[in-house]
Amino acid sequence: MYVSMKEMLLHAHRNHYAVMAINCVNMEQAKAIIQSAAEEHSAVIINISPRQMKAHGHGDILAPMIKNMAEKVNVPVAFNLDHGAAFEDITKAMEYGFSSVMIDSSSCEFEENVRRTQQVASLAHGMGLSCEAELGHVGMASQADNSKVDLYTNVEQAKEFVDRTGCDCLAVAIGTAHGSYPEGFIPKLDFERLKELNEKLDMPLVLHGGSGAGEENIKKAVACGINKINVCTDLMKYATKATAKALTENPKIDYMDLCIATQNAMKDFIKAYMRMIGSSGRYIFDKDNGPEFD
Repeated sequence: MYVSMKEMLLHAHRNHYAVMAINCVNMEQAKAIIQSAAEEHSAVIINISPRQMKAHGHGDILAPMIKNMAEKVNVPVAFNLDHGAAFEDITKAMEYGFSSVMIDSSSCEFEENVRRTQQVASLAHGMGLSCEAELGHVGMASQADNSKVDLYTNVEQAKEFVDRTGCDCLAVAIGTAHGSYPEGFIPKLDFERLKELNEKLDMPLVLHGGSGAGEENIKKAVACGINKINVCTDLMKYATKATAKALTENPKIDYMDLCIATQNAMKDFIKAYMRMIGSSGRYIFDKDNGPEFD
């Protein structure tokens, strides 16, 4: 089923688990993600950023392809614009047929972030789409932004932000960062802040920069209120290693077989992650009564 993020994340919030939001730039990734979700009876979100769309995974091609695949499975699949900063990128995603969008004005002053988010949320809701926003700023691991406490989400400010914007889920900054951390480094997350945000907002919360955060951190983040976890770098690295392994084992491998080998390897990673964050087995399809959340 091709749906927005709203209902699946509300269910995750009410039942204390998280849904993967996986960045995707081609058909093999899309197939691996959707097949994994179907086999694990899990909801899933497919992400793509404006940068990724411009470099490789064009939105006007991926959106109808993902919708077609999603409509063939009995689990909820959303296609979300990740980190939409420019209004033009967001409206193009809506035109292409994305089911959800993220407006990221987290680098702006508070009032400007509110204004931009209000505008996008209103437009998205009018089209039956969901809207994610960000308050605080999840920066880059390469710049050690995860340790900059002044970028973390302010709890009282977050309540005002959500009330004024009407966003459906909120990405919060609690100590993660995008990209790759230094070798062997595990970030320290502010779980007390996360608990306060969860209690104050009572809505789906999003963790960006989940890659490299470590299994213990991820599990605890879910227990403290995270309901959507963005995964990009970890899966990309896993896919690269799987491709290299297949080529090493068989240097004469056919290109199509190489793509399939990488696709199957990605499924192993995705399915294990779904089980770790508690989304597996949440969605059951009853042939008589139709789809139901477990």
